[in-house]
Formats: sequence, structure tokens, C-alpha cells
Amino acid sequence: MPKVHFIGAGPGDPELITVKGARLLGEADLVIYAGSLVDRELVRRYAPTAEVHDSSSLTLEETTGLIAEAMISDWRVVRLHTGDPSIYGAIQEQMAELDRLGIDYAVIPGVTSAFAAAASLKQELTLPEMSQTVILTRMEGRTPVPERESLREIAKTGATLVIYLSVSMIGKVVEELLEGAYALQTPAAVVSRASWPDELIIRGTLADIAGLVTNAGIDRQAVILVGDVLNARTHGLKTTSLLYDKNFSHGCRKGLKG
Repeated sequence: MPKVHFIGAGPGDPELITVKGARLLGEADLVIYAGSLVDRELVRRYAPTAEVHDSSSLTLEETTGLIAEAMISDWRVVRLHTGDPSIYGAIQEQMAELDRLGIDYAVIPGVTSAFAAAASLKQELTLPEMSQTVILTRMEGRTPVPERESLREIAKTGATLVIYLSVSMIGKVVEELLEGAYALQTPAAVVSRASWPDELIIRGTLADIAGLVTNAGIDRQAVILVGDVLNARTHGLKTTSLLYDKNFSHGCRKGLKG
């Protein structure tokens, strides 16, 4: 079994880590966690006896060195990331370093903030005849984005968007989206610190969401959601899923004939 596990801590609520993630945390001798985003209380709860390092001030070489040293002592290591490690987790370069050193590892998924935000909004992100596609993306900042994936290009799809790491540039986000299939009346929401005790939800449209967010002082740790699905709770559904329709048959149920 691998001695190193990259684990998704979930979006903030300590109870939203997976059962497997919590178990492996409890078995760890060393925990390296993303302290700028992961609540220290989560580490205290699940790994009270482990040696703990906050990676927010560490370099790739330093975190790799800590793991390599732990392997000499045959320790079990958890590299704890916020949300799900595969979404903006910067784990690929870490895994490449472990590959280079011949250190085996595994990745344990977690709940990403997109889904915590949808849960807080009580909103399904895919609705029949409205949107069957969800795109997780970000605005270009210090990290470049391929031109084909710029917001103005993605906006041509009209899909449900969940935009990470961009709330500090929300004015520019709105400008780019309006160059695509979205309009000023397109609903939008911003969920700050989804699932945390101080979670804050801002609802609006592309016409006013930037001002509402700025006035609320939100400039980090938030996701932006955009799309017509966000109107469902106030405007109703165009149509409902066939899954539970009495006339819809499938392998587990025979449909009724009218």
C-alpha cells in the first residue's frame, strides 16, 4: 500500500471530508496541509497525534523533502489539499517529484467547492432543456489560460459555469461573459467560503453581481456561478427530468401507458 496519500479535505466543513480521507488522516504520522485554505481544526480533529506542517509558506522542494525524510522512517504521510486535489490542486508537479524519487502514492478525491456552493444554493447545475453541461474554469491572472479557454470563448457555450479563483476580477469576468451567450439578465451567484460557518451568498444577474460582490467586500475564497439554471428556484422549470416520469420506462421500472 502507498505510504503517501494526497487527500481532498473538502470545501471547509470538517464533516465534508470523505470517510476514507478521515481514516487515512487518523493513521498518518505526518500531515502536510494547505494552511491558507484548509481549516487547522480539521487536522486537529482527525490527526491529533501526527506531526503537522503548514505548506502555505513551503516550496515544492521543501514539501518533497519532508515526504522523502518521512519515507526513511517508514512513516505514513498525508498531503492534505482543499476541496478535491484534481481541481486547481497543484498536485501534478508534486506527484512528478515523487515519481522521480520512486515514492509510491495514491490520490483520495474530495468535495470541490463547486458542489458545496451548489448545495448551499440548493441548486441543481444540470436541468433538462436548460443546461446539460457544467464547465469549471477560471479567469486568467498570474497563471496564464490558453486562448481557446478564455472566458469569452467559453462563454459562447451558454453552459452552466463555475468560475474559480477569479472573484477579485469579477468586473472583468462579467465583461468577458457578456461577449458570449450570456446577457445582462443572466442569473449569477457568488458563494464565499462555501460550507464554512461564515459562508456568504450573493445572488444577482450579470448586470449587478460585480457591484454586489464589491460592496460585500468579497475578494477571495469564493466561486462564481453563472447560468440560466440559477433561475429555476424563482422562475420554475421549463420541463422536468424523465427519470421519475410515470410514463418513462427503464431497466428498473415499467412506464405507464396513457
